[in-house]
Amino acid sequence: MTVLVGAHSIGYARCASFRSHIYKDTNIDPLFASTRRIICPRAGGDNNIAAFDNSVITFDNDYYRGLVDRHGLLHSDQEFFNNGTQDGLVRNYSKDNNAWRKDFVESIVKMGNINVLTGTNGEIRKNCRLRN
Repeated sequence: MTVLVGAHSIGYARCASFRSHIYKDTNIDPLFASTRRIICPRAGGDNNIAAFDNSVITFDNDYYRGLVDRHGLLHSDQEFFNNGTQDGLVRNYSKDNNAWRKDFVESIVKMGNINVLTGTNGEIRKNCRLRN
């Protein structure tokens, strides 16, 4: 997961997805949080968006540099660098774009080889968080 979440190197998140993180969490750089609060007020603005990292259109390791600086936009992002078991890997990816890209490609290929359950063996959920 640590390598695959690097896909957040491109794209944006809706305010509704990161509001709680920028107002309530302590594992976030205060200056970063204050700049995101301009985009995302305490109430309203749910569809306002913010970039996951500074190089929003470039598929690179800037996302990991942001995590090291406590600039993870989502609570779940910052958990990958929060005094836990993945800190070393995040730190490595933040310094070595080639290592991250190599591992990312290997992980995407591996994930693509997972057999998907279909027909009566599988389930299309109406709500991803709950079994039907």
